[in-house]
Amino acid sequence: MHYQIKNNTIIYDFQKSLNFITQKGKAIYGPKFQLHDEDMPIIRKLFAYTINDYPTTTSQGLDPRKGLMLCGPIGCGKTSLMKLLQLLLPIEYRYQVKACRDISFEFQKDGFEVIHRYSKRSFDISPGRKVPKTICLDDLGAEQSIKHFGSECNAIAEILLSRYDLFISDKLITHITSNLGPSDIEKFYGDRVRSRLREMVNVISFSKGTVDKRK
Repeated sequence: MHYQIKNNTIIYDFQKSLNFITQKGKAIYGPKFQLHDEDMPIIRKLFAYTINDYPTTTSQGLDPRKGLMLCGPIGCGKTSLMKLLQLLLPIEYRYQVKACRDISFEFQKDGFEVIHRYSKRSFDISPGRKVPKTICLDDLGAEQSIKHFGSECNAIAEILLSRYDLFISDKLITHITSNLGPSDIEKFYGDRVRSRLREMVNVISFSKGTVDKRK
């Protein structure tokens, strides 16, 4: 077990948690999966944020009220880390990891309803409760602007703008993975999206020289 429960609080063991997600990684991605020593500073930051270790996150310059934007070269392990780290959490606190390309294809099929699907409808609603549902938008920038019955729309940009409004009003958290830099984000999505992302997410970046782990 990678954690203990004391006084109704989950106490995580970092090394046991690493062993746990390594085991899960091998089961999902194959026996060659491993966590690399050079990535440990990033993994420690992600781990502290995931388990809501407030003293560590603040000492690392992370704001726990914001989401995460994990950036780095293709193949550095962004998606696998975001998928695996959430497995440390109880099921009710886990988030969906959704590829931006898949969302763009949903827009082509279902139109503008998709924008509401990933923004205004990102809540579990019951009598007296409105619980925000976190999502991880995976591989931001890999999608294309796709037309729906002749109407072209950058669906991801519209989703980000809508989720920003809900971040302000309802504390809706958005995680992102991307290999885009700040100037690329502005080029793809405009300065309004780039500006709002500064307020919505903590940026954690692999170095540009990180090797492609798929090789």
